[in-house]
Amino acid sequence: MRTAYKCRAYPDTEQEAIFARTFGCVRLVWNKTLAERHRAYHTEGKRTSYKETDAALTGWKKTQQLAFLSEVSSVPLQQALRHQHAAFANFFAGRARYPRFKTRNSRQSAHYTRSAFRMNDGDLWMAKTTAPLDFVWSFDEVDLAGLNPTMVVVSREPDGRWYVTFAVDTDTPEPAPAAGHQIGIDLGVKDFAVTSDGESIPNPRHLEKKQRNLARYQRRVARKQPGSVNRRKAKTKVARACRKVRNARADFLHRTSTSLVRQADVIVIEDLAVANMVRNRSLAKAISDCGWGEFRRQLEYKAERAGRTLIVIDRWYPSSKTCSACGHLLAKLSLSTRAWTCPGCRTRHDRDHNAAKNILAAGRAVAGGIPGDVCGADVRRQGSSLPQSATKQKHPRREP
Repeated sequence: MRTAYKCRAYPDTEQEAIFARTFGCVRLVWNKTLAERHRAYHTEGKRTSYKETDAALTGWKKTQQLAFLSEVSSVPLQQALRHQHAAFANFFAGRARYPRFKTRNSRQSAHYTRSAFRMNDGDLWMAKTTAPLDFVWSFDEVDLAGLNPTMVVVSREPDGRWYVTFAVDTDTPEPAPAAGHQIGIDLGVKDFAVTSDGESIPNPRHLEKKQRNLARYQRRVARKQPGSVNRRKAKTKVARACRKVRNARADFLHRTSTSLVRQADVIVIEDLAVANMVRNRSLAKAISDCGWGEFRRQLEYKAERAGRTLIVIDRWYPSSKTCSACGHLLAKLSLSTRAWTCPGCRTRHDRDHNAAKNILAAGRAVAGGIPGDVCGADVRRQGSSLPQSATKQKHPRREP
């Protein structure tokens, strides 16, 4: 299993200059290779292989204009070519969008394999440097002296902070003790999540809390002269404010996902089309601030490590419009309706809690029956909604 440890780094002046030069060379190789790939595909209709890009890089180093590429370590340049080749493979397979050009204002990074660094008693020595790189190790459960990373990534954020990431191959951890519990989760904007147990996790709305300061910093950037030192300082403050929002959101998602994985053996969530939902201009900012995609990613890898079962049901399943007691399906349910009464059994439902119950029941049906049902009979749907598959369903037409 591949595990990554990200630490704060503090390079000296010489190391900062070397890494900055490496970032620039990596960015130049990426952009120049991407432009050549684009030209070859649109003019000649052929794809460029990794071997061809590698040969082109060797030729660039021999020219007078690009001879400075030989002054930095060749490993990050080769890794940039490999990453771009993988990016195009994912694009042609339909798993990712078209690769974009890199800019100097975004996050900068350089990937070093084992031939470009060495670990000696917890000290990290990078290629082309004369002193070990200082960093803060905050993982007490891992012995730094015995760390054997397969790759090291040195990065610099737009706010000026430096980080070093260690990629380590570790053994598969032991499964966590059985919790004897199953849970369904309904994600939302008003409440970040509502579980089938009736627990509501409030939405912290991190961006909304920092939006006023962020807008003020952005106005200051707009007033500065493009290309000036003051504009660069103002952009650093914007990046710093964005970092605080990003870190607060990541901390909340990690705490929430870890808590759910610890308390349930089976977790059922809904397959949300976040990319389509953010097209709604009224809810795009609120949905993006929730971080549903990152939350699902964390649940997936944490459930795999802990030996839990994560079930994702179809996005078209009418979890909010189906009665969890009798299975009655409503013809229409507006987004503003937060509670409704079932016409069939007269049960009063909270919209999100009822959806979480139905999501859990649908997860059991998808899994073919999970042993150890401990949530009670009130979660099991009855009636016409039980055997329906995870496809888009229409309300049956009523005859007079």
